[in-house]
Amino acid sequence: MPATSVTGIGQGEEAAGLHSRGYVTLLLTSGLLGVPLSLVAFGFLVVVHELEHVVWHDLPSSLGHAVPPPWWPVVTIGAAGVLVALAVTHLPGRGGHVPVAGLGAGATAPAHLPGVVLAAAASLVGGAVVGPEAPLIAIGSGLALLAVRRTPIGADPTTSTIVAAAGSAAAISAIFGNPLVAAVIFLEVLGLARRQLMLVVLPCLFSSGVGALLFTGLGRWTGFEVGALALPGLAPTRLVPADVVWAVPLAGAVAVGTWLVYSAGRAGARLAEVHTTAATIGAGLLAGTAACAYALITDRSPGEVALSGQATLPALVSDPGWSTGALVALLVCKAVAYAACLGTFRGGPVFPALVLGAAVGVLAAGSLPGLALLPALAIGMAAGMAVTGLPVTSVVLVVLLLGDAATSLMPVVILAVVVALVVEEMLSSRRRLAPLRPGHHHQPGGAPS
Repeated sequence: MPATSVTGIGQGEEAAGLHSRGYVTLLLTSGLLGVPLSLVAFGFLVVVHELEHVVWHDLPSSLGHAVPPPWWPVVTIGAAGVLVALAVTHLPGRGGHVPVAGLGAGATAPAHLPGVVLAAAASLVGGAVVGPEAPLIAIGSGLALLAVRRTPIGADPTTSTIVAAAGSAAAISAIFGNPLVAAVIFLEVLGLARRQLMLVVLPCLFSSGVGALLFTGLGRWTGFEVGALALPGLAPTRLVPADVVWAVPLAGAVAVGTWLVYSAGRAGARLAEVHTTAATIGAGLLAGTAACAYALITDRSPGEVALSGQATLPALVSDPGWSTGALVALLVCKAVAYAACLGTFRGGPVFPALVLGAAVGVLAAGSLPGLALLPALAIGMAAGMAVTGLPVTSVVLVVLLLGDAATSLMPVVILAVVVALVVEEMLSSRRRLAPLRPGHHHQPGGAPS
């Protein structure tokens, strides 16, 4: 951090930094910005959710289909690929964050926001297998910088970076089901020294708390849904030795699968750098075909493969009607669609990775002797979430999703995250992939390269 800044922290003053006038002003600014930014984020998610309902429910119903027909995602994701390609090639910022680069948390230039919004909305509504978290991070930081750019705070690089992080935290405060996750993400991504970490995380924590409060209130007052990650009530359970024994091989298997998907995604990203339009539309058609194949094989909705997966995740836990064949088909087809979308569409990597990990867990619970459903689910989700390369965030998010069952399952969650990260690092160290071009650089704490 610079020797002096409008945070009021100069050389020899760090001990007083948290209660200096400049830092208190910055903290209050972050909290105040949390109000409009969470409103914008809520509005963005509501619009996306409503458009998803139109595209995936109303339109098929008007054509006489109770669920989308198998060919539906080929059309919708293919069309989304056209819109994303247009945003990437014609608007500043190339449409924003590429999911295969990890969970990026860098500041977004305000001029890039139109391209970010268009590319993300097209990806999410069309059914690309990406999540909403990365676009929300970009929207929050870009609007925060826009709000303070003509103020003393905006004139200082250090404080504007903190404000951008706080804006991102406010925007994603409720999408993971708990505002604590937003603060933890930035704690890991920024990788600062302890004192600097405290100075940055407090505004993020404050802003995310304000944002979560507004998200909750707006959802109740308006009746709109925003599609946050959530699982139905899970009853507490007790670990048995078999759960711990199976945690290592199961997490390792998920890590290998994730690494293969990401390798394919990075190859797609490199292709899209050179042939943006063809690669993006082709990836959309491939993802749509995978969803179509799943629907034909299982006679289930293709939306379980397409879209980010927040609706599929609770269904995996609460619906006993999943056959082994349907779970295998979901895994294979969603992995193909996820790999196709990772390097070409715009969004985040978390939601689909959690769904794939959960599917592996449900499948393993029905196949491995002695392994119960909830521990298997926890292991699979934790290993899948480890794709972000953020170990603490992975543990916190999965633990919060598990609710009342989390206390007893925490040991296998931690074990699964550690095993998955070690396995992915071992695989990556043996086959270092070519880096993405500077515009798509890997953010600190992002997915393993």
